[in-house]
Amino acid sequence: MLLTGNIISGEFNEHMNEFSLQKVKHFTTESIIKESQLKSLYDYLKKHRDDIDGQIITLYDQMLIRLSQEEINLFINDLEKVQSMYRL
Repeated sequence: MLLTGNIISGEFNEHMNEFSLQKVKHFTTESIIKESQLKSLYDYLKKHRDDIDGQIITLYDQMLIRLSQEEINLFINDLEKVQSMYRL
């Protein structure tokens, strides 16, 4: 199942119960996100959603991507959509 969100896009594999992250903002990537990883990222961003300076995330442990306060909230919304795809 394809997801094109405001900040991320990718494809959810129902058989493997994992999300293949393919794009963050305008950066292309290829990362598999397990449900526990998504929950950790979601919880972290929820906790820091009101940080005035935003947050910085990394791709491949080397490419820094700045998220504004507004982008954090959009990212959280995207993660909620992905979260609903995981099997219970």
